[in-house]
Amino acid sequence: MRTQFHFTITCIFFSLATMFACDGNPSDADVIYGDGFPAVEQALLSRTGRRCATRVPAAKETIGLEMDIARRLYDRAGRGVAKAGTIDVPVAFHVIAASRSKAQGYLSPTDIDKQIAKLNLAHAGKDRAGGKSTRFAFKLASVDRTVNAQWFLMSPGGPQEAAAKRSLRKGGPETLNLYTATPDQGLLGWATFPSDYTKNPIDDGVVIHWGTLPGGGLAPYHEGDTAVHEVGHWLGLYHTFQGGCSKRGDSVGDTPAEMGASSGCPVGQDSCADAPGDDPVQNFMDYSDDSCMFTFSAGQAERMTRLFNSYRAP
Repeated sequence: MRTQFHFTITCIFFSLATMFACDGNPSDADVIYGDGFPAVEQALLSRTGRRCATRVPAAKETIGLEMDIARRLYDRAGRGVAKAGTIDVPVAFHVIAASRSKAQGYLSPTDIDKQIAKLNLAHAGKDRAGGKSTRFAFKLASVDRTVNAQWFLMSPGGPQEAAAKRSLRKGGPETLNLYTATPDQGLLGWATFPSDYTKNPIDDGVVIHWGTLPGGGLAPYHEGDTAVHEVGHWLGLYHTFQGGCSKRGDSVGDTPAEMGASSGCPVGQDSCADAPGDDPVQNFMDYSDDSCMFTFSAGQAERMTRLFNSYRAP
């Protein structure tokens, strides 16, 4: 898995050697499961467990960001902009598919409703016993479906992503634009941070692999937690393992230090022996299997609120 050497910015890249046999002919990458996923993709996702391609901010950027958050909160509180109580987040859901087939990403209303429900369960602390609640509630505002084989295979920062977002994006900084596709290079997803909005509003949003929705085919990442993880970034959270065992971590005081991303569900693992607490493998912002992830920390909940009020509150 990933360590502090910043493998975090490249998630589930496929090797050409795994995609083709030694004689140059297509290997079992072309064998399709019943749910529509290439066999090699399914096997690599299951083996590596790497989750996202959200960029890793430099330490200097995170320090400057904390100063900007404080300034913005002071200013917005004076103008009465900061949100109190439950924060409703409108969701513009963009389904991008290669055809009108479920096996090629054409999601049903039920699929979409299950993902929104998962986001709300996670943020209400009700995904399972022991979860911590946040103040966010997600409301489906719109759904559109686009059949475009090129956009379907978008990659982070690529021309397909840019074209899709220019065409489809809705709302302002407070609207979660959630795109489903089959990201190129085998990625599960990525997101933008709240502070990125002013520099590039069109890019704002979250992209996830459609097979990660609840009931999708990308086991063990098929319970909807990829969206929860990426929306966590969209609300301002970093990975729990950012900074490794150093003092420069995820800017949240109550998530224990972690050497690198977890895979599977290694409850009780302590990769930073000189820091208090076991690794937060059950936290939504680690890379554990979906069956292992079920909670945010109180500090993460507070940070998401602060950053929403700083950058996204209308």
